[in-house]
Amino acid sequence: MHSSNEKTLTERIEQRRQARTLPRFIAVEGPIGAGKTSLAKRLAMTFGYDLLLEQADDNPFLTRFYQDPARYALQTELFFLFQRADQLRQIQQQDLFAGPRIADFLIDKNRLFAQVTLDEDEFELYRNVDDHLTLDAPQPDLVIYLQAPAQVLRQRISRRGNDFEQGIQSDYLDRLSNAYTEFFHFYDRAPLLIVNAAEIDLVNHDRDYQQLVSELLDIRSGRHYFNPRPLVG
Repeated sequence: MHSSNEKTLTERIEQRRQARTLPRFIAVEGPIGAGKTSLAKRLAMTFGYDLLLEQADDNPFLTRFYQDPARYALQTELFFLFQRADQLRQIQQQDLFAGPRIADFLIDKNRLFAQVTLDEDEFELYRNVDDHLTLDAPQPDLVIYLQAPAQVLRQRISRRGNDFEQGIQSDYLDRLSNAYTEFFHFYDRAPLLIVNAAEIDLVNHDRDYQQLVSELLDIRSGRHYFNPRPLVG
């Protein structure tokens, strides 16, 4: 049985759909452990949108990178760069962005990880390769940035138990979290919803999720913040 809140939210979504004011392309972003893929999947079900996911498990260098970052950083980042370029070409060829969709990554942040993991010479090589790929990525109608401190990210990574992620170093999570904060501090290419995801559960707690969806339905432009107080007791 659906709650009255769920019915009201569904009605609002349908009203927006009929008025053609729903965002047709939503990108969910955040560092490892923030919950972006899980949220993207749930949003896709709620809105009836297609789902476009980053394929991190396909990177053969990723496990080795977490074990020895200095040795495998360049191979790891170049693989992801070429992978995203291939995804984007397939999307453009199939004209998939003609239909509404949810993605769990933002093409614009390609260099964010590279700046964290590569030394100066490696990053210069990476930047040159990236420049020559000339990715013409469509801009989202809405970006959702899930923000959480490195300690929370570490706890969630440990809890979900993916073997290849257990070697992630705390220092790497700190630097990555800071890089995301800086990136989105200056981001202005699409409407942005910054979510304090430290103490809420957008996947398993319906109230948290419904509040988020209600918030994003009213966003048309600019920068917005979602910082609900967790329930006590």
